[in-house]
Amino acid sequence: MESLNKLMQEIIAITTTIETKYPELYKYLSETPLSITGVKEKAINTNDLKEYLATLKSQLEHHIETHKNKMKES
Repeated sequence: MESLNKLMQEIIAITTTIETKYPELYKYLSETPLSITGVKEKAINTNDLKEYLATLKSQLEHHIETHKNKMKES
């Protein structure tokens, strides 16, 4: 099982990458559900962070793929 600290480091790293290399995508991160859990009383656990990290990775991969084709057309 991944540690909470390791997951947070990965989330920070991918968020920083998006912010510096893909600022056009970064503006949409605020629309990514930051309230990872549906219930406020529930503590955030490693599974919640894994899901959030997977969402960030998916968004970045999709952005790169869709914009790679646009860059070739230019």
